[in-house]
Amino acid sequence: MVALPLIEKVLQLCLYKLIWSACICKPTINIKMQKLTALFLSLSLSLLLTSHASVQDFCVADLTLPPGPAGYSCKSAANVTTADFVFTGLRKGGNTTNIISAAVTPAFDAQYPGLNGLGLSIARLDLAPGGVVPFHTHPGASELLLVVKGTIVAGFVSSFANQVYVKKLVKGDLMVFPQGLLHFQINGGGRKAVAFASFGSANPGLQITDFALFANDLPSMLVEKTTFLDDAQVKKLKSVLGGTG
Repeated sequence: MVALPLIEKVLQLCLYKLIWSACICKPTINIKMQKLTALFLSLSLSLLLTSHASVQDFCVADLTLPPGPAGYSCKSAANVTTADFVFTGLRKGGNTTNIISAAVTPAFDAQYPGLNGLGLSIARLDLAPGGVVPFHTHPGASELLLVVKGTIVAGFVSSFANQVYVKKLVKGDLMVFPQGLLHFQINGGGRKAVAFASFGSANPGLQITDFALFANDLPSMLVEKTTFLDDAQVKKLKSVLGGTG
């Protein structure tokens, strides 16, 4: 069998010869055709040279370093263990004794290093009776929700027409929430509800609309102007959610 590097070398020489012939040795050929031929052959050569690039099996997050736009840096392979690929934090429900009577337990790259770079993650959602996850978005990924206990009313709002899509979900039901769209989940019955949400990113991001408006120091006057709420309502919501201003 001829060695792969030798075959690649022959192909490279052939491609170079074709490029030279198309661009220089055939002056009567249409100029546009010369350029297209050269571009096509150059791209083919580039693909050939990279087709056997090394592929890394995984990139376990190095949590000792800060994450960047593309995620965490890779931990040294010598320090990777089986524990990096196992997460047991979803066995128990989160604490729902809070203002929303709900708890979200994430298994993102920051909690589950083995997910880093793989483009997926998961979270557990626990909703006590009356519990709600308010309108929020995940700017980095779409979400797929699976109900495993109880009843959940879930929905999202489209961005192009503000169309609302709402459904009452029971055990075994799935609902998808497209990336970046406002959505919510509410306990739809009189007992605890549990669901698991999977995401198309190791870190889908999260922004809760109510918290973005009322849980910080954004001046009340600006909130009133942008939400059409009166001063008393804004001050009340800021007080409830811990905001100032």
